[in-house]
Amino acid sequence: MARQRGIMSDQMKEEIAKELGFYDTIQKEGWGGIKARDAGNMVKRALEIAEQSMQQKNNP
Repeated sequence: MARQRGIMSDQMKEEIAKELGFYDTIQKEGWGGIKARDAGNMVKRALEIAEQSMQQKNNP
């Protein structure tokens, strides 16, 4: 089964990881070293950012 390419840029993922406080783990162990909870929180935060961006575009 082929892996689907991610939608988030690496820069965005790194910024969210820094915001959530586990960027040091990524630097030491790579993306495979983060906990499932941290990955879920990352997705949740990315969705919040996307929703905020859409609201700003719709309400100039």
